[in-house]
Amino acid sequence: MNNFFRRTLTGAYIVIFVLGGYWLHPVSFFLAGLIMLSGSMYEYYRIIGNSGVRPLMIPGLVTGITGYVLSTLAAAGEIQLKFLLLILPMLAIMMITELYRKQEKPFDSISHTFFPLIYSVIPFSLFPFSAYNHIGLATLIPHGNIVFSPGIIVGFFLLIWANDTGAYLIGITLGKHRLFERISPKKSWEGFIGGVILAAIVSWLLSGWLGVVSPVKWLIISLIISIIGTYGDLVESMLKRSTGIKDSGNIMPGHGGFLDRFDSTVMSFPIVFLFISFFG
Repeated sequence: MNNFFRRTLTGAYIVIFVLGGYWLHPVSFFLAGLIMLSGSMYEYYRIIGNSGVRPLMIPGLVTGITGYVLSTLAAAGEIQLKFLLLILPMLAIMMITELYRKQEKPFDSISHTFFPLIYSVIPFSLFPFSAYNHIGLATLIPHGNIVFSPGIIVGFFLLIWANDTGAYLIGITLGKHRLFERISPKKSWEGFIGGVILAAIVSWLLSGWLGVVSPVKWLIISLIISIIGTYGDLVESMLKRSTGIKDSGNIMPGHGGFLDRFDSTVMSFPIVFLFISFFG
């Protein structure tokens, strides 16, 4: 199977997994986020481990998953927000643990253990807060009297993909001026503009169906995704260049790993969430 058809088939599976998971039901919404968060964290720890630094992978994963679970419960109103502070002793325990590992550069280990908690855990832990207590696109399976809409997340990923598609199609046909050649030689200004335009068109067309926020705000969200998402892609490329790898993983043939596929997500969604929180 050539690379184009492999990428296309894998891309279809990714769309089914993401849209199916987030759109189906609150439980599948939770599980989809859990898989994406855990996969991203694991890949990061594995990449850094292969570069010679030994982060605390298991404690880091446990802390990240705990943060995601507590965030989901808090967003659903099952616990108070103050319970998120339970993460603090877990962070302290990891720093104390490092004292006993006798690493040559212990603060490299601590830094790389903590970084995925910012890079992956915070973005995915904001997902539940964008769905619970929001009205808009309904889930495919009824979920009782819970006020819950996956509209923001479904729309977010549709716009991510629209931006990627526009950037790819315009980039390969018209791309001449490099966007950030030192980090990503293939990205062009023409592709970037193509992604912005297609994401904006899709946001306007789907805004009434998705609901949650107004069409104008969906248009602004598309601009945030196009701009910050591009930087997210570049930051992940910087990580790969600095560690000498081509892909973050091989779980998605033709697309790489979780970090490759969701690099735009982890950078742009916190800004989207901030915008919705203040202006939604």
